[in-house]
Amino acid sequence: MRLRNVKNAEMILKESPYFVLNPESYLGVLRELFGNDQPIHLEIGTGKGNFLIGMAKKYPHINFIGIEKYDSVLVRAIQKCQEENLSNIKFMCMDAKRILEVFRGEIEILYLNFSDPWPKNRHHERRLTSQSFLKLYDGIFKGDCHIIQKTDNIILFASSLEDLSKYGYVLEKVCLDLHHSDIFSIETEYETKFSDLGYKINYVEAKKKK
Repeated sequence: MRLRNVKNAEMILKESPYFVLNPESYLGVLRELFGNDQPIHLEIGTGKGNFLIGMAKKYPHINFIGIEKYDSVLVRAIQKCQEENLSNIKFMCMDAKRILEVFRGEIEILYLNFSDPWPKNRHHERRLTSQSFLKLYDGIFKGDCHIIQKTDNIILFASSLEDLSKYGYVLEKVCLDLHHSDIFSIETEYETKFSDLGYKINYVEAKKKK
């Protein structure tokens, strides 16, 4: 959900070294954002940044990019990031449908955390694990396709497992209760909220050969 009335949101973004203006200009040369050749991981729907910032702190040898549709949400992520002084994280404001305008053959892992479930059947193709989006993702990966998803929504999760399998992904790890497993994962802000309310967190790690 969009956070409204964030004072000076546009200015905060434009003045932050963590925010990427004109991301399309980095198509094929994402490494220039970081000044190194470290692996690049991408999160779609980064929200307030808890997950990506936690990952960047834990894995300084990996570069992380988060994209978010709403600039007012990104402000919160960038404000948190500035407190950490991280050099391996960037944010972009864009719609996931435009992913191939920015990312092409450079991403090693894609994270889909607590995406909009679009629960109605007629909205199936809007889900970020639908066949339409999986086709787009084919073009962003450097090597084999590698997706990790977390969600509290069992309908979205079941749909994702089916779509991933039909599209040729191998489901290497599937868990219906992440927080009572031995799988390590940094929590998102939604994950903490839903887990505290008693919801089980679903997790899948899937890979596909190109």
